[in-house]
Parts: sequence; structure tokens; C-alpha cells
Amino acid sequence: MIPAFRVSHLQPGQGVRELDALPSAPPAHGFYWLACTRSALGAALGPLQAALQAVTGQQLVDLHVSDLLNAQRPSGYDYTQHYDLLVFRRLTASTTPAQPPASEPARRGGPPVLRRIDTSPLGFALFDQLLLSVHPEDCVVREAYAAKLLAAQPTDPRERLPSAGGAGARLPASSADLMLRTLGHIVDGFLELRRELSRQLDHWQSELLLPRTRFTNWSALLDARLALHELDDVCEDQRSAVQDWIEALADWQPPAHAQALRELDLLKVRSRDLLEHIERVAHHMRRLESSTETAVQMHFSVQSNRTNDIMRTLTAVTAVFLPLNLVAGIFGMNFEGLPLIHRHNGFWWALASMAGMALALVLLFWRKRYLARSER
Repeated sequence: MIPAFRVSHLQPGQGVRELDALPSAPPAHGFYWLACTRSALGAALGPLQAALQAVTGQQLVDLHVSDLLNAQRPSGYDYTQHYDLLVFRRLTASTTPAQPPASEPARRGGPPVLRRIDTSPLGFALFDQLLLSVHPEDCVVREAYAAKLLAAQPTDPRERLPSAGGAGARLPASSADLMLRTLGHIVDGFLELRRELSRQLDHWQSELLLPRTRFTNWSALLDARLALHELDDVCEDQRSAVQDWIEALADWQPPAHAQALRELDLLKVRSRDLLEHIERVAHHMRRLESSTETAVQMHFSVQSNRTNDIMRTLTAVTAVFLPLNLVAGIFGMNFEGLPLIHRHNGFWWALASMAGMALALVLLFWRKRYLARSER
């Protein structure tokens, strides 16, 4: 069971310390990370606001609290004079695979199992000495990154000094740095999903372009295209939010200390890298959507050509038998004076002439490639 609240005290160069209760005073060194679920925020809003007041001297405004509690909130960025608010949608851990149709036989090398794409918002309230992150109930990002921070702590006390360059130096230098690293972990999930969707759509494109088979699994292809549309919309909101954050970061007052100025430059680098990863995902989604649309158009073009080939063959066969029907109709007239009608070999002469006309027409159509087999 994921605990409702998780409070950590991060001290760059020294390590991470887990706290049993909400902080009641500003940290002497480093910053606090308060991670809670959305339901826990609604249930313990009063104590949390009191802790924020004690640590930062400010509280969350009501509209921002509503944004953090809204499970349908798209990605976005907002700010006040004292803190920044960033909402970022992530992939949920409860994405379930869609079952293949019951009428489709199971076979080796069959279509990959489709996943139901679902996202949920993750909220960050960024203060100078505190980061509040609000997660969904089933979020594993919080626990995964908290475990990563604890694993980065140095085992040798001498490595806790910043000059040692040990494991403690790899801890986030500020609350903004921690937020960007968490966002990078989220975007990595979208990059992994991109590979899975590419594999799925490659399979459907191969199925669409097979000339001798009839493609019937349109529902699975439609689900994959809807997933692309949804991810494109999510990435667009994410990119807009990160761009707003980068613009706000550019307006920060440059610090006087060289170390703080270097940390600000690293924040800008991480922000641009995060934006570049989101744009890569969005660009790949559009490319997959375009290639899928092209494959669908090629499928219908191949089917149309196949239909034209069939109609051409049927027309040629009909043209071969039309003269034969004409000859049979003439000799079937009820007249006494028809040629060859009273001769003992008249039937064979008529049959030979009909066979000759049929053979001549078949040779003519074959030469004009009306009856030629199409090369695939």
C-alpha cells in the first residue's frame, strides 16, 4: 500500500532523510519534498496548508488547490509571486491490454497486444525550500523516484562532503531540479510507449499491404489511431506547459553566487532537454499517424487495382463467349434453309468454327495482357 503522505528532507552533498510528520519550520539546509495522493490532499488540506505556512510563509490559493484535486486537469503552468504551479499528465500504471477478437485465431507472430492508453494529472507546487507533488492513487512515480533518491545516498560518511564528488553530489540541488528530474522520468514512459505503438502500427501496416489477404481488424487499427490522437493532444499540452515554465525561468533574478548561477543554468538545460524529449514524442506520433494514413490509402488502392484486374478478366471472358452465344443463337433459329443444318458433319463444322473464334479471341486478349496474371 502506497502511503498517503511521504515527507523527505533532501540535503545536497549530505543525503536524504525521511520524516515521520509534516515539517513545522524552514530547513536549515536543503529543501523538503512533500509527496501525497490526490485524496490525501483533499482530506488533510488544513494541516498541509499550515505546514506550508510554517515552512514557506505562504499557502496554496483556492484555485490552485482545485487544479491539484481535479483528476481531469490537462497539463498547464501557472504561478504566483511566491510559488509556481505545474500540472503534468502522465501514463497511468493501470493501462490494461485490450483482448484480441474472439473470432481471430491465435497464431505465432500474430498482432501485438494493444494497450489501453490512459493518462492522469500529476501536480507540482514549487516553493524555494519545498516541493509539493500531488499524485494519483495508483502512481508509482513517487515511490520509484523516492527509492532512486535513497539509493543515491553515500555509504561512506566522507562522501557526504560536496568536494568528494561522491553519490551525494548526484542528488537534486533544489526543489526545481527535483521537479524537472521527476518530469523527465515521466516523459521516459512516453518514449517507451512510442516504441510499443511503433511496433503495433508496423504490424497493421504490413497486414494492410498484403495483396492476397482481406484485412478485417479495423477496430484494432482504429484503436491504435485513437491512441495516437490522444497522445498527440497530451504532448501538445505538456509542451505548452513546459514552454511557459521555461519562459518563467528566464525571468528569474540571476543569483550573485557563482554556484547558484551554475545551478540556474543547469535548470535551464534540463528544461530545454525535457521540452526536446516531449517534442520528439509528439513528432513521432504525427509521423506514425501520417504513415498509417498512407498505409490505409495504399490498402484501398491495392484493393481497387485488384478489383479492376478481376473486372478486366471477367470482361475478357465475357467477350470470348459472346460470339459463341451469337453462333449458337443463329443455328437455333427455327428455319428450314439454314446452312449446314442438314449436313451430317454440320455440327462439327459449327463447333470447330466456334472453337477457332474462341481461341483467336483468347490469344488476342492474352497478347493485350487482359488475361495476364498480375505480378505482386
